[in-house]
Amino acid sequence: MIPPAPATAGLPRTALFHWLRGAKRLRWRRMKNFFTSLLGTLVALVIFFGGCLALGFLFLAVMVAMGQKQPVSLESGSYLVYDLSTKLQDAPVDFDGGAAFAPLFGGSRVTTLQLRVAARAIRSAARDPRIAGLVVTSRELPVDDAVGFGQLKELRAAIEEFKHSGKPVLAYLNAATTRDYYLASAASDLVLDPYGMILLPGLTARPLFMAGAFEKFGVGVQVTRVGKYKSAVEPYTRKDLSPEAREDLQKLLGDLWTDLERDIARSRGLKPAAVQEAVDTHGLFMASDALAAKLVDRTAYRDEVIDELKARTGRAAGSTETFKQISLPAYARLMADDTPLSGGRIAVVYAEGDIVDGEGQIGDVGGRKFSRELRRLRQDPDVKAVVLRVNSPGGSATAAEEIQRELRLTMKVKPVVVSMGSVAASGGYWISTYSDRIFAEPTTITGSIGVFGLFVNVQQLANNLGFTFDTVQTGKLSGLLTISRPKTDEELAVFQHMVDWVYDQFTVKVAASRKLDKAKVLEIAQGRVWSGAEAKKIGLVDEIGDLRAAILYAAAKAGVGPRFRLEEYPRPRELKDVINEIMQGVTPGNASLGNGALQQMLGEFKSQLAILARFNDPRGIYARLPVDLRVQ
Repeated sequence: MIPPAPATAGLPRTALFHWLRGAKRLRWRRMKNFFTSLLGTLVALVIFFGGCLALGFLFLAVMVAMGQKQPVSLESGSYLVYDLSTKLQDAPVDFDGGAAFAPLFGGSRVTTLQLRVAARAIRSAARDPRIAGLVVTSRELPVDDAVGFGQLKELRAAIEEFKHSGKPVLAYLNAATTRDYYLASAASDLVLDPYGMILLPGLTARPLFMAGAFEKFGVGVQVTRVGKYKSAVEPYTRKDLSPEAREDLQKLLGDLWTDLERDIARSRGLKPAAVQEAVDTHGLFMASDALAAKLVDRTAYRDEVIDELKARTGRAAGSTETFKQISLPAYARLMADDTPLSGGRIAVVYAEGDIVDGEGQIGDVGGRKFSRELRRLRQDPDVKAVVLRVNSPGGSATAAEEIQRELRLTMKVKPVVVSMGSVAASGGYWISTYSDRIFAEPTTITGSIGVFGLFVNVQQLANNLGFTFDTVQTGKLSGLLTISRPKTDEELAVFQHMVDWVYDQFTVKVAASRKLDKAKVLEIAQGRVWSGAEAKKIGLVDEIGDLRAAILYAAAKAGVGPRFRLEEYPRPRELKDVINEIMQGVTPGNASLGNGALQQMLGEFKSQLAILARFNDPRGIYARLPVDLRVQ
């Protein structure tokens, strides 16, 4: 602090001089301290941001290194190893840097493989002289059973083709679900851990109903619909299945189970009735039960099986090396590197997920984005045919029509062939119906030709929280789209008229594209779901076959010959896309919270609310599969 100036009256000049000099020095000291502190702060900030930048570059370098393909080597006499914990999907696999960082978010790394690539690799291995056999193994109970039986059917067919080549297929299980066992049952030697188990109780579907919760919270739901089997609105309006929905679901599950049971019985040398009796008796098979029912060939510990495989591949029993092997993802990369590109182009376009209006999010089929991609392929003269692979329960009727419009235009200039995966129902069938040929698996869930409108209001919820609304409007229908109150009878009549019209359009399109009488379509519509096998009988699909069959048919129809080039859309996300998502705060998709009872329940709530959030049709009209159908 600067000392106060002395009184100048009668003060010697020397004293005044000393006071001024002291004050000047004090000011200088203060300025020096200020600039020193400021410089130190700036240096600290530079070091901090420099460190963050260095860590950022290090992180990106790790991501790039992980994204680069690692060299793959293959010893002669190796076994191809398929781990059942591998996640399968229809579309090409995106850059999966997030999976590697999943443990940081409490999850585990899960390998993801494209279904078509996996099946192709197994078929190629059957003809590869370097591959001596196939091992199918399970390491832990899977946490994601999203893959449907239609997709599993394709992979199982590839395993059977490998077995029929004369090479051994050994399956080793310790804790297997129905899906795991369905694949493993195609093996020529099926081994179960002595303390292992097989969960094979038959199929079940247990939809979650939210009407009771909506009532407690004060959320109102009103619906308009056509089709007595169109039960997609029931989770929000009922507390259980309607009789029509129960009848429909029972028939569907029966058809799916009949096909699975027939496949298992054929591979195990049993009659379907014997499989059913064992399933009804046990459901959860311990090792002795599975042996007695002839569901497995023998029991053995993992180390014993590994020693067997060492002997088969020329490794010493006591060697620290494991048997000669190559994983299915690694072998798939090796096959991709060896694939020549020549001939005409066939485009495979994947419609996987809910159909939503606009661009959509990752995992959605955005009507605007998807139709734009189809338009580009239609206008590309080098693309000779389009194969639409559908794995969708439907969604927005507006978006489905936007996509179908582009497909109808494409059919005028080049072949369009549809391959149905596990689900191609309602809006998923809407986008499939106009095509040169429709392929489906026997276990495909399809049909569901029906339409509904869903309208939510929060009047009671708002009132409970102390919020109220008041209205001024110029016409009786001015508040048609409000969520602040329930719809009036006149407003519901407006939406019902629109639903009736869209349903009529849906059935007209099916009749015209499938060359069926309108009366026949109305008979098999009503929102009813069908298995692929039943859909073929009633004319909704043309042929039972997988994606490979659809691609070969498209190539033949386009006249491109056997050496065609296959290109897939949408393109997988690249590193820059993943980095952009991380910068926006997106959590890696493969990070899992676990698989406990609470997590499963929260997951079901989240799934239902996510479906509700995807109801974004501008007219509020939807063509979607009844309930959130999860077959287990």
